[in-house]
Amino acid sequence: MTTTKEKVQSLLSKLPDDCSVEDVQYHLYVLEKVRLGLVVVDNRETLISQEEAEALLRKWLIE
Repeated sequence: MTTTKEKVQSLLSKLPDDCSVEDVQYHLYVLEKVRLGLVVVDNRETLISQEEAEALLRKWLIE
């Protein structure tokens, strides 16, 4: 199991040397949101069904 420190070190090793603190914060934010999303999916805590999601997306997509 990977520790949080190891995940951060891995992220830092992938970012360019001239990245800003804001870049690091953004990437950490995205990784945390993805992690939380996967937890929700694993626990089947989705708020809407697949069909409801598709119906919402149809409203936003241009055909």
